[in-house]
Amino acid sequence: MRYLYIDTSSSFLYSALVEDSKVLSEVKEEYGQNLSEVALPKIVEMFTKNNLSPKDVDKIIVVNGPGSFTGIRIGITIAKVYAWSLNVPITTISSLEAMALSSENNKYHVPLLNARRGYVFAAIYDDKLKEVLKPQHIKLEDLLKEVERLDDYEFISNDEFDNEMKLEKYDPNLSKIVDYFKDKKDINPHSVNPEYLKKTAAEENKNG
Repeated sequence: MRYLYIDTSSSFLYSALVEDSKVLSEVKEEYGQNLSEVALPKIVEMFTKNNLSPKDVDKIIVVNGPGSFTGIRIGITIAKVYAWSLNVPITTISSLEAMALSSENNKYHVPLLNARRGYVFAAIYDDKLKEVLKPQHIKLEDLLKEVERLDDYEFISNDEFDNEMKLEKYDPNLSKIVDYFKDKKDINPHSVNPEYLKKTAAEENKNG
């Protein structure tokens, strides 16, 4: 079985072609504002390197948030069009789940993304990936209060924050992520939508 993994929820492109737990090709690069221009070509490049066509993939696993509003839409759009046009099964996962799953530490995992203005997108998982605090848009100070109740924990992030938290860098274990979620229930491509966990600026201004 071959799987295509896509995560564009941050300034990084994390993508891989995985066959039977083996990574055939992967991309783990930061592209910033150029992400929308390079994401699809980089994915196509992985197929080319392995002499594969999009029809050779058995399932797509795409991150649908939380994270960058623009970034999430890039990956979702690529995955939905691919899945719908070629009738390939598709499922979604959370960026925070992927971050926690990639850790090798037997601690409580606290993946977090900087949502600005003192807020973060965060969750807390135990070492079995069971939710202790569900993914949410939360004040950083409130998250820190939640963390104080834990015995042994780690913060996971590639973002910067205005405090002195010790952060474990997020380096996705793409084969592990795909293996863990490969049997997750397929969904209709038209039902694949972003999970922002927060209103967009336009929505906030409208409700203002």
